[in-house]
Amino acid sequence: MSLVEGCKHELEITVPVEEIQQETDKVVANIQKRAKLPGFRPGKAPTSLIRTRFKSEIQQDVLEHILPKAFRARAEQDQLQIVGTPNVKDVHFHDGEPLKFKAEFEVMPEIELGSYTDLPVPYDEPKVEETQIDERIAGIRDQKAEYVNQDPRPLEDGDFAVVHLKSLHGIEGEPIDNPGMMLHIGDPETMAEFTENLRGASPGDVKEFDVKYPDDYGQERMAGKTVHFQVEVQGVRKKELPDLNDEFARDLGDFQSLDELREAVRKSLFAEADQKARNEAKDKLIDQLVANHEFPVPETFVDRQIEAQVEGYLRTVASRGVDPRQLKLDWNKIKESQREKAMHDVKASLLLEKIADKEAIHATQDEVDKEVQRIAKQDREPVAAVRMKLEKEGALGRIANRIRTEKILNFLFEKSRKTAA
Repeated sequence: MSLVEGCKHELEITVPVEEIQQETDKVVANIQKRAKLPGFRPGKAPTSLIRTRFKSEIQQDVLEHILPKAFRARAEQDQLQIVGTPNVKDVHFHDGEPLKFKAEFEVMPEIELGSYTDLPVPYDEPKVEETQIDERIAGIRDQKAEYVNQDPRPLEDGDFAVVHLKSLHGIEGEPIDNPGMMLHIGDPETMAEFTENLRGASPGDVKEFDVKYPDDYGQERMAGKTVHFQVEVQGVRKKELPDLNDEFARDLGDFQSLDELREAVRKSLFAEADQKARNEAKDKLIDQLVANHEFPVPETFVDRQIEAQVEGYLRTVASRGVDPRQLKLDWNKIKESQREKAMHDVKASLLLEKIADKEAIHATQDEVDKEVQRIAKQDREPVAAVRMKLEKEGALGRIANRIRTEKILNFLFEKSRKTAA
């Protein structure tokens, strides 16, 4: 076996004449059973005629059977961990001679694990400020607000205008037609043109004006466009917030007092911040592992990872309502730009697997079952139906791998040396 480059190797394989003859006889027998030749009943044509009439097909079938079988046998003999499909070339196949061919293929890299515990990583246990609790509770309070109709009067800053909004031109596709829409007059989140044109308007008034949307506006079809709207004012509402007291906490269902609510919010904010800090620390640990281990990576794995990243990008584009086929994208440049990240992610994955094997870390059946139950609860479907669906899609293995990866990362984090962030 000769090394070509990185994980790529090449083998020259020879198949004895006797083996070829045995395979040829099998192929001839199979063709003889189904061959329909003039003057002969099916299965009764002489083998000499079959060999002559179907020579090209026989050779092709023999190669299709012999090549993979011979390569597998050699790979098992040499105890090779093959990655992907081999590239077969330089095939020498002539009557009465041994079959010779070369196979170019990739193997799993040999990874010699260095240190992966006691790695320094920046991490500080989060602190939750009272102002953060106040902001979170203000958000909950805002969600429970009521919008109270006012007697007809001119709109002023702070009001919520109930309007029938129509786009007359300037936008592609379906026009906007939103009756009963609310606009917060004077709010920074409201486009300035709406506030300027509707301030002072009363229910029953109809206004027409242009709104210029910024290039980075969230809705793709409106980004950078100037849209001409017709707006009919239908009503005026004021936002009324509930009083912040024990009754407010009890109305939320799980708390007896405002102090209980504040403590629950504190714990929730801590859990969110701690999860974020731990994830950042785990990312840094992965970066250290990749930087500290030098080994070749199979191109097959890198190509698959690039494909997954590009597919993820296309799904994101499609979720924004854009048809990827309409974009003029240079796929070669996109793939090349993804290569460095793909290489990093593949190396990280191989290292984590190696560590998991060494530390005997794996996903238990109970852990997989709990995840299936969580998915079933989220989708509001029976657990048995969800499990059957996941099995059919081959997703249970992916769930187990995801759990295993999370357990490896938790192991690395717990075994790391925390330094000040």
